[in-house]
Amino acid sequence: MDLIAFLIDFILHVDKHLETFVLGYGTWVYALLFLIIFVETGVVVMPFLPGDSLLFVVGAMCGLGLMSYPLSLGLLVAAAVLGNQSNYTIGRFFGPKVFQWEQSRFFNKQAFGVAHAFYEKYGGITIVAARFMPFLRTFAPFVAGVAQMTRSKFAFYDVTGGVLWVGSIVTAGYFFGSVPWVKLHLDKIIWAMILVPGLIVLWGAWKSRRKSGQGAGAQG
Repeated sequence: MDLIAFLIDFILHVDKHLETFVLGYGTWVYALLFLIIFVETGVVVMPFLPGDSLLFVVGAMCGLGLMSYPLSLGLLVAAAVLGNQSNYTIGRFFGPKVFQWEQSRFFNKQAFGVAHAFYEKYGGITIVAARFMPFLRTFAPFVAGVAQMTRSKFAFYDVTGGVLWVGSIVTAGYFFGSVPWVKLHLDKIIWAMILVPGLIVLWGAWKSRRKSGQGAGAQG
């Protein structure tokens, strides 16, 4: 329970925790950030880490001169790309076996199903679009591996999505993170970055399920 409470507090107050770490450990913060982004995108059982809000706060800290903007961009793009490559490799290795897994503490079968349906409908562009959607960005490369998407095609979408995701959010934080209104309402912005994409995913899943239900009813 203590670990869960810490993770929740870290996600909701990532700006304070990150600033404390920078002041206490200096350049080691880059290793920590690389690890968080790599794990969030590269390990299918870790979809809850604070990717979007973390990137925004990193950009804000770069804007304040506490961190290096080009170094942060380079390392975090590398972490995002390598994380997806790891996730894709895991999916490709396990293949169809994952469809036999039951709901468990470490594998959310329902979330996997949403990502799979999204991938089936939109193809390779899912890898890019899912970067901006919590949970989906963790499952999309895994599904691509399971679906045996070619490595070269996946790598193209992986790099494109990684650059767009990291580059846009870190840069937004760099330019807007020090704005007084943004600083005052940063906690609400973090909540919005967590909840809004999640609600969009849920709405899309509901709409897709409803459409499937109507189609099945019409056939019946």
